[in-house]
Amino acid sequence: MRPIQNEVMLITYADSMGRDLKELETALAKHFEGAVKGIHILPFFPSSGDRGFAVIEYDKVEPAFGDWSDIDRLAEKYTLAADFMLNHVSIRCREFKDYMEKGDASPYRNMFIHWNEFWPNGEPTEAENDAMYRRKPGGAFLEFTREDGKKVKLWNTFFSEQVDIDPYAKATQDYFGRNLTMLSRHVPLIRFDAFAYASKRPGTSCFFVEPDIWNVLDIAMQPLRSAGTQMLAEIHENYTIQLKMAAKGYWVYDFALPMLLLHGLYSGRTDRLIRWLHICPRNQFTTLDTHDGIGVVDVVDLLTDDEIDHVRAIVDKITEPAQQYIKRPSMIKMTGKQAQRYQLGCTYYNALDCNDDAYLLARAVQFFTPGIPQVYYVGMLAGKNDIEFLKNGGEGRGINRHNYSLQEVDEAAAQPVVQKLLRLMRFRNQYKVFDGRFTVGADQGNGTLEVTWEDGDLYARLTADFKTHAFQIVYFDPAENREQVLEL
Repeated sequence: MRPIQNEVMLITYADSMGRDLKELETALAKHFEGAVKGIHILPFFPSSGDRGFAVIEYDKVEPAFGDWSDIDRLAEKYTLAADFMLNHVSIRCREFKDYMEKGDASPYRNMFIHWNEFWPNGEPTEAENDAMYRRKPGGAFLEFTREDGKKVKLWNTFFSEQVDIDPYAKATQDYFGRNLTMLSRHVPLIRFDAFAYASKRPGTSCFFVEPDIWNVLDIAMQPLRSAGTQMLAEIHENYTIQLKMAAKGYWVYDFALPMLLLHGLYSGRTDRLIRWLHICPRNQFTTLDTHDGIGVVDVVDLLTDDEIDHVRAIVDKITEPAQQYIKRPSMIKMTGKQAQRYQLGCTYYNALDCNDDAYLLARAVQFFTPGIPQVYYVGMLAGKNDIEFLKNGGEGRGINRHNYSLQEVDEAAAQPVVQKLLRLMRFRNQYKVFDGRFTVGADQGNGTLEVTWEDGDLYARLTADFKTHAFQIVYFDPAENREQVLEL
């Protein structure tokens, strides 16, 4: 198993670059040697929905994708990351089916959060309901009828194929221990998906509730600590939460960077970005795009409301041809506020109006930002919005989830912008300076940026002009004993 290293990691579904894990391996070997050194394979287990995130069981690989030998073979060559849903399970999993069949006699009965038992009054008061952080219209529950005829309301944060679980229940902790121990035998990094929703207390937001969230994390981390496996928490919310997690030594995401770069490239300003580069965590994974879209809530207070609205308006204009096919955009309801946009559905290449110079500059800044870079497969292939998928009735987030055949991968990889991006990725992997000393040049007020990494005699410096989208990377070449310019 290849350990975690500060090199570029691909994010992909098992069937998004070819039909399965073997074809993914073929595509990577053919086009991306040296550019991709790690892979976060989005849920590759049997699932009943949400593109894999309603996991039925973790001890199997979805047969359509392959088997554990495919995962283990990839893990020898690439640093692998896998998902674990800390907040919920599929309603098709054996534990939930057992509860539906046996009712209160099921050993898994308390694994599920009974809505009427959770609230002191049996139902949330108006104040309790308003305080909740909600991801869907209506109540955060679903009603089920057990085989004994009893109807039960169970907590449900996301989709109808999922049901939330109680991290304090013994059955849940046994579930955590069994599955996380097994996954740790195959991958060195496990992402806790929907982690912040696992802390629920009446009268609170039921989202990253302190100190409860740290107790939940301690429970879930026990099997990982025993195995020496590391954890990456998936939290889409204000950047201050990432700072809290990072301060405790955990890996976090830089979900603020995507919007900050769009703002800088749209406005020609770099002051907001420079401020973030000074304070962002160092133990982070950087992204520009993910399977969920471009996060909005992550940059509140890093950008003003007007600046966020400006970015959102431009992306909305770009995605206007797709809007008629998106039934419900990604929304949240926060305490005392109206429901608001949570993420923007768009490929990052499209968000920059398919401007190669702007896109490559964004990637260059990502690769020079502290942390381990993750590149989503659609972004690596400079993919455009998949409007045809939406026209055919696909779910809105599918705009950024096109499945590429091997032939389509061949065609996408041949694009000049992709070839230049791959050279950037290979430089980021091969030039061993990015664990050294990081400095950011002062804001000159003219839309420029200067970022430098140094380690002994080695250095690499990125200078960029966000108004013209021109940038240059210079580095010290020890073989030639002189400064070189990276040619793309």
